[in-house]
Amino acid sequence: MPVTPIDLFASLLHLRQGGTIHAEKRTVCSGHDGWRLTAFHAKTDADVHGGHWEVHPESEEVVSCLIGKFRLYLRPEEPEQEEEVIRLPAGTAAIVPRGRWHRIALDVPSSIMAVTLPQGSRLEARR
Repeated sequence: MPVTPIDLFASLLHLRQGGTIHAEKRTVCSGHDGWRLTAFHAKTDADVHGGHWEVHPESEEVVSCLIGKFRLYLRPEEPEQEEEVIRLPAGTAAIVPRGRWHRIALDVPSSIMAVTLPQGSRLEARR
């Protein structure tokens, strides 16, 4: 099988059980099993659904900053707690715990890469 370059910003990579990887155009919405690697350019908070919290109940998520700088917020687990803020400059990553609500706020336009199991992922509007 020939090896060809993959445009990470136009594709989704599905990391499957058994060690295979499948690439497909980002416009395709599929129900592939396994981990998904997504890379994207974000110019504004709208590009990272900044008005919403996100959760992945089936897995942890690696969120990494390839270029730029942004803040990763973790929603408090108890009502009296504050949001946790993790600053991610270029070349850094954070692991969001399984089932932990989180969101991103850009400091500057950034290129972001995330890896997670997408099954059951949900968004919830911020209040």
